[in-house]
Amino acid sequence: MDNDRDRLLAEAVRLRKEGRHERARTRLHALSERFPADAEIAYQTAWVHDALGLEAEAVPHYVRALEKPGLSADDRKGALLGLGSTYRTLGRYPQAVATLTDAAAEFPDDAALKTFLAMAFYNVGRHHEAMELLLKLLTVTSQDPGIAAYRPAIEHYAKDLDATD
Repeated sequence: MDNDRDRLLAEAVRLRKEGRHERARTRLHALSERFPADAEIAYQTAWVHDALGLEAEAVPHYVRALEKPGLSADDRKGALLGLGSTYRTLGRYPQAVATLTDAAAEFPDDAALKTFLAMAFYNVGRHHEAMELLLKLLTVTSQDPGIAAYRPAIEHYAKDLDATD
């Protein structure tokens, strides 16, 4: 039965990666019904809904994936980012902030999570926090020589954009 599950899941993921989202969605729904406690299947089902622009339908699958054991660290990180981003897309900004804040705490070195968190901060009017987070990310991730040269100043002003010293 596990071999069958693995084969069917791999096939559905392949279809999603090939851009055949509706076929993948159909197969993932069938797998979800067959294996309702499977976190990996729930995550892949959420992902395909997002790929189809069906964000509201993706949410319960993300939630189920995150509530169940069995996701790898990378898939857990992807599910948290997907759920937070989907909440933001749906205008559920406080939930996006909460989800992405927890995710960034769990995966503190992930720049993508912090970037989506900054967008969610912006959406709830936390503009200073959004800019601080993005400026800090810029100094850490940029290979631009000009950014590197001004890194100390950018980091200083990231803490308080209204500072004049």
